Amino acid sequence: MNNISYKETIIRYIEPKNLQNILKKREKNSHKGNYGTISIIGGNRGMEGSVLLAARTALKIGSGKVLVGFTQKNIPITVDFIQPELMLQTANQILKYFLSKIDTLVIGCGMGQNNISHNILHNALCYIENKNIVLDADALNIISDQNKIYKNSSNNIIMTPHPSEAARLLKCTTQEIQSNRIKSAEKISKKYKAWTVLKGFETIISSPNGDILINTSGNPGLASSGTGDVLSGMIGSFLGQSNDIQQSISGAVWLHGKAAEYLATINKGPIGITASELANAAREILNQYIYQN
Repeated sequence: MNNISYKETIIRYIEPKNLQNILKKREKNSHKGNYGTISIIGGNRGMEGSVLLAARTALKIGSGKVLVGFTQKNIPITVDFIQPELMLQTANQILKYFLSKIDTLVIGCGMGQNNISHNILHNALCYIENKNIVLDADALNIISDQNKIYKNSSNNIIMTPHPSEAARLLKCTTQEIQSNRIKSAEKISKKYKAWTVLKGFETIISSPNGDILINTSGNPGLASSGTGDVLSGMIGSFLGQSNDIQQSISGAVWLHGKAAEYLATINKGPIGITASELANAAREILNQYIYQN
C-alpha cells in the first residue's frame, strides 16, 4: 500500500518487507542468550491465565528465556504444566533479584489494581532504566488514575490500550477515541512520551515522535478474551530478540493479525478463535515466512 497524508501526518502501513530485523533466519551458532530474556508481570488472584497466556506466547515466538512474575505475595503455582519451560516467581522477586538479567518487561496482564500492583508498577517505572517496558491492561488503568508515567527516560515504553483503556488515559469517551483513532493514538504518545498501540480494527501504532503505522491484518476473531495478552507477549518477545523497537512492535501486531487470518482459513475462525490458539498459529506463520520465502 502507498503511504498517505492525514492532516500533515505521514501514515505508513505495516508490510513484512519492512520487518527485516525480526523476520530473519537464525544463526546456526547461537544460544538462548541471543534471543532475549523477558519477564511478564501480572496474574493477580483469579487472573493468572492472563500472564500465562502472554508468557507462553513469548516462548513460542522465540524468546530465549521467559520469567513470570505474579502480582501476589506467593506464587499460586510452582510449575506451568502446559509450558514447564517458564520460570515462575512473584513480581517482587523479579524486580529484586532478576532485573540485571532481563531485557524486556511486560507489565499489566491480569495485574489487578490493589496496593501490591500499584507498588510494583511504581518501582518498575521509577527505577528501571535502559529496558523496554510494555504496559497493558491494569497497568494502563493505574497510570490513567495517576495521569502520568513516573519515569525519567523515554522512548522505550510501549502502551497497548484497547479503546476503553485509551479513553481512560485521555479522560474522554470511548466514542471520542473511535471517532479519530489516529489522533487519539498520537495524543496518548504525546501525553505519556511513549509508543502507543491502539488496538482494534486496523490497529494504530504511534511513536513518541508522532510517526504512525497502520496494521491491516486480522479479523473479528480477535474480539475475544485474552487476545490482548497474547499480543503483549508477542511484542515483548520481539523486543527481547531485536534492537529495533518499531519493527518489534509493528511485527508483533502484524503477526497477531495474520495468526487470526490463518485460523480462519482452516475453519477455526473467525468465530470462536481463542487466545490460546493464536500463539501456535503465529509460530507456524513466523517459521513459514522466514524459512520458506
